[in-house]
Amino acid sequence: MKPEFIELTLGSYIISHGYNSKNKEMMEPIPSENFSKKLIPVSRIKSISEKYILTDYVDGRWIYWEYEEDYNAVKKLLL
Repeated sequence: MKPEFIELTLGSYIISHGYNSKNKEMMEPIPSENFSKKLIPVSRIKSISEKYILTDYVDGRWIYWEYEEDYNAVKKLLL
């Protein structure tokens, strides 16, 4: 059975606010000096890479989170 939430250690993130009139993505980096544990709803996860986990947000924005865990460990949690 697929979990409803996974716990990850997240740090800095980038908020995507959509696109401007020239079709350029509007990004807002939010730096963090520390990583902290957070529970993430699996239903919000859209993709993972070796550096970022992409999640959606309630108002239609996208958030790229840096995470501390190993890519294969996160992949295993999701499978």
